[in-house]
Amino acid sequence: MQTFTAIRSFVFQYPKTIAVVTVTGVGLFGVKTWMAGRACRSKALLDGKTVLITGGNTGIGKETAVDLARRGARVILACRDMDRANKAAEEVKKRSGNDNVVVKKLDLASLQSVRQLARDILASEERLDVLINNAGIMSCPRWLTEDGFEMQFGVNHLGHFLLTNCLLDLLKKSAPSRVVNVSSLAHERGQIRFDDIHQEKDYHPWRSYSQSKLANVLFTRELANRLQGTGVTTYSLHPGVIRTELGRHFWPTMPLWKRVVYTPLMFLIKSPTEGAQTTIYCAVEESLQNDSGLYYSDCAPKTAAPQARDDEAARKLWALSASMVGLT
Repeated sequence: MQTFTAIRSFVFQYPKTIAVVTVTGVGLFGVKTWMAGRACRSKALLDGKTVLITGGNTGIGKETAVDLARRGARVILACRDMDRANKAAEEVKKRSGNDNVVVKKLDLASLQSVRQLARDILASEERLDVLINNAGIMSCPRWLTEDGFEMQFGVNHLGHFLLTNCLLDLLKKSAPSRVVNVSSLAHERGQIRFDDIHQEKDYHPWRSYSQSKLANVLFTRELANRLQGTGVTTYSLHPGVIRTELGRHFWPTMPLWKRVVYTPLMFLIKSPTEGAQTTIYCAVEESLQNDSGLYYSDCAPKTAAPQARDDEAARKLWALSASMVGLT
């Protein structure tokens, strides 16, 4: 009773303070809820189906793996760091209750590694129902892949381009099947620099990242055109702004004052679970079975940037990519 009286007295003594705190709290909760976006509501089960996720040992890749494993899928985590991948696999098994989770070695910065994984999958797996090209690198210094490609374009686009093409026969054999490419809203600022694809003349980390994410959307579009009538459908997506390790290269380069300003805002952006929802949606949503080549965000189709809807650019990028990775 005394506690209630004390609270009542405080409220009457500081009504404006209470009102400001309440409105601020409700507002922040509303913004956070809005930032979280929609969740995948599909109840589809994946018993007897096989899913391969690149970069499935952390962030939205791992959360995607947990969800699809819960649905009964055999989940293959294709990762560069095997120690972290094995730990992630144990976590996925524990959280999903599904022990059918395996780890495969994949370094997307090495075409040899990509081909080796593809050979492994083709030799060991009878089917592949969903390929999720999730792994990526963002805003790194101008590094080169093992094959001499600019790192972001090489990892985010070329590695996945080669992997997908190497696994197409198995995907067709398993039809209806899906290819899900995790892109980004950054594609809207992207431009494919056909005359300087590795940005040797003027490198900028964000420009390179945007180019690679635009390449993901264009690849999805052209792949859909080439796979018409095969039962294999393709999807690209923006997962949202998420608290993951993806920002590990650019965060330390920011001025201290910016990090101080941005740190409180981290509370408002998506968690990895929230960020995985559109990937999961594209992988399982039944209503998308006859759709292909489209771009999604917050579990709904969205209109991609004009340069991402350029069929001529998509064909030109395909031809260039095939030449670069030695695809006949």
